[in-house]
Amino acid sequence: MVLLESDSELEHGDDAPDFELPGTDGETYSLESFADYDALLVVFTCNHCPYAKAKFGELNHLADAYDDLAVVGINPNDADEYPDDSFDRMKELVADETIQYTAYLRDESQAVAAEYGAVCTPDPFLFENTGDGFELVFHSRIDDAMSPDDEVTAYEMREAVEALLAGDDIPVDEYPSQGCSIKWKDE
Repeated sequence: MVLLESDSELEHGDDAPDFELPGTDGETYSLESFADYDALLVVFTCNHCPYAKAKFGELNHLADAYDDLAVVGINPNDADEYPDDSFDRMKELVADETIQYTAYLRDESQAVAAEYGAVCTPDPFLFENTGDGFELVFHSRIDDAMSPDDEVTAYEMREAVEALLAGDDIPVDEYPSQGCSIKWKDE
């Protein structure tokens, strides 16, 4: 396991890079699939990383608690080297309700993760729907529990989502997310 902090080159106001990825439900998703939502939380994540697994519950909460927020997990990890990150395993985690995001997508080519500049799991990007697309408004950690066994004392992404949906400025400072490195195929 290589522990990394997120460090994307996407900046506030940048458009979300589009994608066309298969979901665990058999559908194919793009940004347009989420056009009816006011906000979009794209989280590069996986099935096996302890840092990512520690955030399953909070991401499920976000997906359930905010009707105007789409929570989209994207798994880019090399499943040949890390079989627990296979598409079949993703489907199992959705079927048994371990994962209850709006959509859980597979980035087999890893092109989407590269375009977003994702480096770790989890690596969350919060976008606002401008009517013409989605613009980045917050790239930060999900909460202040930086290690899997840490107790959460500040649900920072919740605060950011609530402010965004209310039309307010986001009152939370950005901090890099921390997790296992994305398992790139060329490593």
